Amino acid sequence: MRSALHLLGSLTTWPSRHTVALMPRASTTCKSRRCVDEDVFRRQAQVLKALANESRLKIVDRLSRGECSVGTLTELIGSDPSTVSKHLAVLRSHGIVRDRREGNVVYYTLMTPCVMTFFSCATQLLRERK
Repeated sequence: MRSALHLLGSLTTWPSRHTVALMPRASTTCKSRRCVDEDVFRRQAQVLKALANESRLKIVDRLSRGECSVGTLTELIGSDPSTVSKHLAVLRSHGIVRDRREGNVVYYTLMTPCVMTFFSCATQLLRERK
């Protein structure tokens, strides 16, 4: 089974003003193929930190089933709209979700469905720990 870090390293991003490059860049200080660019681990940690919140996990889970309005996400989370907007801003800044505006309504879409593979891995880990 692939490690969680490998899965996060394989996250792809689409061109957007909010995306973060997650693919490793060539390391110039390492001569071994086994050496991993330290920047990759830092960026992977940033993505994990963005996901390390129960409300954001609920948002990502809901968006895995399709586009959703901020109002619906607010009801799902049970928080005030400003708190949900802050959670969405964190996810957007890491390229995990994107938004689109239709009149006064803002809709969000999951940009990196591969993150659900990580969710499955985490769920399997929890089952195995019982």
